[in-house]
Amino acid sequence: MQRAWEKINYGDADRRLLIFHKYARYFIFGALLIAEIFLVAYNWDADGDNCFAGFPAWYVVLPVAILLAAENAVKLFAVDRFNTRIAFYVLDVLSLLVLTMFTDGNLISTLYVIILTEFYLSQQKLSGSIAMVLSCIVLFFATFTLSEFVREGSLGNFMSLVTEMLGDLILILIHFLVINFAIVFYRKNGELIKKNAELNESNEKLQRAYRELQEMTALEERQRIAKDIHDTAGHSITTVIMQTEAAKLVVDTDPEDAKRKIAAANLQAKHALEELRESVHLLSGMQAGQTLKDMLLAIIHDSTDGTGIVIRYDIDDVKLWEAKERFVCNTLKEGISNGLRHGGATAFYFELKARENSVNFLLTDNGSGLETSELKEGFGLTSMHRRAESFGGRVWFETEPGEGFEIHLILPQSGEQGEDHD
Repeated sequence: MQRAWEKINYGDADRRLLIFHKYARYFIFGALLIAEIFLVAYNWDADGDNCFAGFPAWYVVLPVAILLAAENAVKLFAVDRFNTRIAFYVLDVLSLLVLTMFTDGNLISTLYVIILTEFYLSQQKLSGSIAMVLSCIVLFFATFTLSEFVREGSLGNFMSLVTEMLGDLILILIHFLVINFAIVFYRKNGELIKKNAELNESNEKLQRAYRELQEMTALEERQRIAKDIHDTAGHSITTVIMQTEAAKLVVDTDPEDAKRKIAAANLQAKHALEELRESVHLLSGMQAGQTLKDMLLAIIHDSTDGTGIVIRYDIDDVKLWEAKERFVCNTLKEGISNGLRHGGATAFYFELKARENSVNFLLTDNGSGLETSELKEGFGLTSMHRRAESFGGRVWFETEPGEGFEIHLILPQSGEQGEDHD
């Protein structure tokens, strides 16, 4: 059965002190018995010549010594809680006072030191140890003085009396300083060890959390890239297949229309290849090192190279987070692709302007256009709406029959780098 003192919620250092006290009590009790044996032997007088106020001293010294040994045995080996021991400490002090009165003071300071050692180890606060040692010193001095007065009938030379007690008082004080310094040092060292262990544990938790965060970030990035491939390159390849199939159907009856479809399919294939290359760069950790303006110009040049398409542009050199830059580039690609496929456009005007707190995107073409009521947003245009809103921006479309098609996009320049809500 677990002992009561082991259940007390002490700190680690105090718990180790209690464990040390569990084994030190055997030494303390042994030292007490030896000191008492010498005290009784020193004051033994079978003939009764050694008297105190006409009363043989050993008549008192022997039973008090036995009482002191007995109550310390109970205190050390049967009582676990400090509060319960207080009554025993009172008996200790009273027994020592009686022994001081009926002896000449020899070995009394040794008994004080032994009793106080056990008290210091059991005490959780230094203030309690200070109060105990000061009380013992005062009582020892007062009792020794009273004993001398009773024995001699007067105090005689008071300074001589003080000198006689000085060695005992110094012993008690030095013992107090050494034992309590060791206890305080041990407790502080225990606290440092505990804090260091907690710090190491916290550091390990932070490292684990950091590794988990890296893994989650890498997983999210792979998922984002996979979605980009699906949403852009996959969509573009599907469009290429549809355009080439449509071109095959009209190649004999309408060669010019077939050429336009093949040109649009070629442009879509280039876009798909560019998307795949960008995804490979991201997966391999490579950085293109291009500005947003460079990326937009590359898209424009790829779209016009060998296709007969004309694209005029006015592009400010603005800086956005990577996710927003990808969105702007994808919106330009989607707009050009839609203008070629659905509107038969041959010319585009693109503008990207930096405003006070936003970036304004405009893409207009000379395609056939349509009634606003007839505009049905497919996968690409729906994705634009969702992505723009996820970045705190907005997108809208304007079109009229014979007036082409316009894409308007406004994005805030501020925002978190990691905001890429798919």
